Amino acid sequence: MAKVESTFKNMTLTLLIITLIASAGLGLVYQSTKGPIEVAQLAKVNNAIKVVLPDFDNQPYTEAYTVKADGGDLIFYPATKNGQKVGVAVKTFSNNGFGGKIELMVGFLPDGTINKIAVVSHKETPGLGDKIEPSKSDFSVQFEGKNPATFKLKVTKDGGNVNAITASTISSRAYCDAVSRAYNAFMKGENNE
Repeated sequence: MAKVESTFKNMTLTLLIITLIASAGLGLVYQSTKGPIEVAQLAKVNNAIKVVLPDFDNQPYTEAYTVKADGGDLIFYPATKNGQKVGVAVKTFSNNGFGGKIELMVGFLPDGTINKIAVVSHKETPGLGDKIEPSKSDFSVQFEGKNPATFKLKVTKDGGNVNAITASTISSRAYCDAVSRAYNAFMKGENNE
C-alpha cells in the first residue's frame, strides 16, 4: 500500500470525510431516539396529570391548551368525569430555581383549591433543593387542599404561609412562584369562561 503524502489538501479532505461521517452518525442517532424520547416525555406528563387530579374519564392531554404567562407557556389539561369538570392540571414553571428552571404540574379543583402538585423537571441541588420532589420530602403536602385565595403562596420568611425547605429557600420560593403563576392563570381563565 502506497503512503499518501501529508499535504494540506489531503489533511483537509480527510478531516472533511471524518466530519461528514460523524455528522451522519449523529443525525441517525438523533432520528432513532427522537420518537422514544417524545413518547417518554408524553408518558411523564400523563403520569403527572394522573397524580395531581382526582379520578377522571376523559383524556386531558387531547384537550390541552396553552396560555402565555410571564414570557413562557402554561399548558392546561382539563379533566372531566361523566361530563362534569373535576379539575384542571396546569404545567407551570419558574425560572428562579437555584439550578435554573423548575417545571411543575399543579392540579386545581374547579374552585381553585390545589389538589396535588408533581414535579415535572428541575436541576436543583441533590439533597437540598431536590426536596421539592414529593418522593424526597413532604414539602408539597402543605399545598394540598389549600386555596391560594386564602393561603399565601410565599415562604414564611417573605410573609407567606409556606414552610420553606431547610437550607433551600431559593428552591422553595421558585416552587411557590410556579404554583402562583399557575393559580393566577387558572383564575383568569375561569373568570373568562
